[in-house]
Amino acid sequence: MKLSKRVAALTPSSTLAITAKAKELKSQGFDVIGLGAGEPDFNTPQHIIDAAFKSMVEGQTKYTPSAGLPQLKQAIVNKLKRDQGLDYKPSQVTIGSGAKHSLYTLFQAILDEGDEVLVPIPYWVSYPEQVKLAEGIPVYIEGKEENQFKITPQQIEESVTNRTKAIIINSPSNPTGMLYTESELAEIGEVCIKHDLLIVSDEIYEKLIYGENKHVSIAQLSEDLKVRTIIINGVSKSHSMTGWRIGYAVGNQEIIDAMTNLASHSTSNPTTTAQYGAIAAYEGPQDAVEEMRIAFEERLNIIYDKLVAIPGITCLKPQGAFYLFPNAKDAAQMTGFDNVDDFSTALLEEAMVAVIPGSGFGSADNIRLSYATSLDALEKAVERIHHFVETKSVSK
Repeated sequence: MKLSKRVAALTPSSTLAITAKAKELKSQGFDVIGLGAGEPDFNTPQHIIDAAFKSMVEGQTKYTPSAGLPQLKQAIVNKLKRDQGLDYKPSQVTIGSGAKHSLYTLFQAILDEGDEVLVPIPYWVSYPEQVKLAEGIPVYIEGKEENQFKITPQQIEESVTNRTKAIIINSPSNPTGMLYTESELAEIGEVCIKHDLLIVSDEIYEKLIYGENKHVSIAQLSEDLKVRTIIINGVSKSHSMTGWRIGYAVGNQEIIDAMTNLASHSTSNPTTTAQYGAIAAYEGPQDAVEEMRIAFEERLNIIYDKLVAIPGITCLKPQGAFYLFPNAKDAAQMTGFDNVDDFSTALLEEAMVAVIPGSGFGSADNIRLSYATSLDALEKAVERIHHFVETKSVSK
C-alpha cells in the first residue's frame, strides 16, 4: 500500500536505532548504561498521584472540554502570573496531550503549504518534522558553538523571506542546555516585530536552571512581544510527569481557539485524571520541583569535569535542562572513526554506553548525554567512554 507523502517525507528518529540496539543488548544480558533518557528519573510527587487517584474515585472519569478543565486552565494562568508576571485569561490557554502535542496542533493551526518556520540548530528532533507534517518548510539557522549554540538577530534577518511565518525559541534548550539572556531575547524580539513573526517559545525546561542563570520568557519583555508569542509548556519535566501527557499552549486568542477546534476532532480532550494531577502539580507544594533541580545540578557539577577530561571531548557547561552536548569530533577521529555517528555506535557495541548522536539534532559533531539517571551510572558511563577513547587511540 502506498503511504501518504507527508509520512514518507518524515526523517526517522535518530534515537530509535540506538535505543533499539541498547534494548537488544540488555535483553542479551549485557550491562548497558543508557544516557538517552529525555525524562527525569524521579517518580511523580506523591501529592499529585493522590490527587489523580482521588479524582477517579470521585467519578471524574468522563470527557472534559477540548481545551481542558477550567480549573487547570486557571491554575496555569495563576502559575504564569506567579512565576513570570504574565497576565492571561483562561480562554487564552488550551491543554494538550503533552507539550509535543500542543506544538503539533499549533503548527497545524498556523501553517499553510509552503509557509516557513525558522528552526535554530541544534533543534529538538520533532520541530522540523512537525513543521513538515503541517506542509510547512523548516528553515534552519545554525547556532554556533562559539556562541553557546544560540542564533543571532543578524542570522534571523538573513533567513527571513516573504514566506516566513514563525520562529522557534527553545530556552533552556534540548539538546544543549543553553539559555537565552534577557538582552539576547530583546534583540531577537526586535527582528520578530520588524518582520511580523509569530514566536513559538518552548519553555518546557524552565524549572531546571543552574547556577546564577535565570529563565526569561520572551513574552515578558513587552506587550508587543507577548501578543505575538505562543508559550508552550507542561508538567512533564518540571514535575516528572512525562507519562501523564499534559502540556499546554498560551497566547493569541484566535490561535488558541483554532488549536482547540482542531483538538476537538483529534483527541477530544487530554486524559481527565491526568488533568487533575496537573492541577495538584501547579497548586500544591513545589518542594519536589526544587529537590529535582538540586539533584540534577549536583550531578552536572560532578560529571562535567570528568567528561571534559576525556581526550578529544569538549563541552559547554549546560545552564539548564538535563543534557550534556559535547563535541566528540576529535574523539571520533582519534579512535579511527570517520564520523560521530559511527563513534556513537561503537560506544554502544564496545563500551556498552548508549548516547544519542548529535546528527539527529542537526549537529553532526556532537553527542547528547542525559544526566537524568543515577550519579553512579553516570560516573561508570563516563569512565567507560574515557577508557574506550584512550584504548582505541593507543591501538590505532
